Amino acid sequence: MPDARPPLPPFTRETAARKVQAAEDAWNTRDPHRVALAYSEDSVWRNRGTFLTGRAAIVAFLTAKWAREHEYALRKDLWAFDGDRIAVRFQYESRDETGQWWRSYGNELWEFDGHGLMTRREASIDDVRIDASERRLHGPRPEAERGLSFPLQ
Repeated sequence: MPDARPPLPPFTRETAARKVQAAEDAWNTRDPHRVALAYSEDSVWRNRGTFLTGRAAIVAFLTAKWAREHEYALRKDLWAFDGDRIAVRFQYESRDETGQWWRSYGNELWEFDGHGLMTRREASIDDVRIDASERRLHGPRPEAERGLSFPLQ
């Protein structure tokens, strides 16, 4: 039986928000192995046009992602929740190997098992080229900004 990853479904507004913040915190470590522990062994992903199944595939995907997305910084925002599902909007910024900065906007749909592990993740993401002067995400979210929504543009 897997270890529980609280908070567990069914989610309340408070527990869904905690789950979203925990995901943001984990992804900002850029540690694929740590991030993968939040997903079930047979978790199914759609990330843009990439389809994955299982933790090993998630680790490989995230390892490659963070090898090409330098200085990655992410913000997630709870959009909706119901029972064992959470919808999230997010933005992240990173620069590529040429030094070009990007802001990526996306939405995720999450589904969890009774142990609080994510069994399904569907992500739709759009990338926008930005100048370094337009950056607004500089590392993990400061404590004072937790729970605050972020601007669309």
